[in-house]
Amino acid sequence: MADKASELIAEVESVGELLAAAKASVARRVIGQDQVVETALVTMLCGGHALLVGAPGLAKTRLVKTLGTVMGLETNRVQFTPDLMPADILGSEVLETAADGARSFRFLRGPVFCQLLMADEINRASPRTQSALLQAMQEHHVTIAGQEHALPMPFHVLATQNPIEQEGTYPLPEAQLDRFLLQIDVGHPSRERERDILLATTGVEDAEAEPVFSAALLMKAQRLVRRMPVGDAVVEMILDLVRSARPEAQESGEQVRETVRWGPGPRAAQALMLATRARALMDGRFAPTADDVLALAHPVLIHRMALGFAARAGGLTLSGLIDDLCRHIRWKEDAA
Repeated sequence: MADKASELIAEVESVGELLAAAKASVARRVIGQDQVVETALVTMLCGGHALLVGAPGLAKTRLVKTLGTVMGLETNRVQFTPDLMPADILGSEVLETAADGARSFRFLRGPVFCQLLMADEINRASPRTQSALLQAMQEHHVTIAGQEHALPMPFHVLATQNPIEQEGTYPLPEAQLDRFLLQIDVGHPSRERERDILLATTGVEDAEAEPVFSAALLMKAQRLVRRMPVGDAVVEMILDLVRSARPEAQESGEQVRETVRWGPGPRAAQALMLATRARALMDGRFAPTADDVLALAHPVLIHRMALGFAARAGGLTLSGLIDDLCRHIRWKEDAA
């Protein structure tokens, strides 16, 4: 047992050094978004997918491209538009005629066959095209003409999205939103950091990112995340938080029952469990704490809940509601 613990500690320290180097390499090209970079790395450590939400011009696409380089992954980019079809993402079968006149179908792989897929402005495509990614994101393979085609490993989708209120966008269906491990809200940088951006990106030279990980190293780190221990108190806190966000659960309060139309399912608890471990690993710690749970509550829950019309009309926001849930969970923990 002592040997296994020593081995785990050594692995955490080794991977922690690589993660620090990866974060620094990304930060050279994506300035002023340290929290966004860290949360994106947490997503990849969990083996999951992330939805980056923010207005145009906040370096979302630049971030995904840089992550592909730093993590050593084969990266493809798909620009989602209203006329994009599922076959443009997944691929299609074409009929070929051989020299002897024989005809047969051959599958032409689409851009989804990569290790990191950048789905740029995913909410500009029709719901039919958006849903083409459902099977790939959950099962890591696609089915074309009745034949299964496995995707490379690891496989991640980092999608960017404009705010839903903008014209020419389609809200993502609930089933697809739930496939995203985390939603990462990308805000504007501070004045000081925006000054750094101006100086760094308007000159002759642009900073370059250097590879730190490889696909094999990333998968090794992902296995390490799942081996990290989680204390009973953290497990109970995750359950309390997720279940308190469901209007039909006994743990929910009156505000949730009256305002939330639908809440997070078990996949949210799974996501929070993995993400807290990954965040601890990012900090070089050997187990997650209550602070990790609270720090990741928004990215895990905000796209897995919906408010009723009356609540939205009354000015309530999901972000504010999750803040209230976190305060209640923190108070409950302090009182215990």
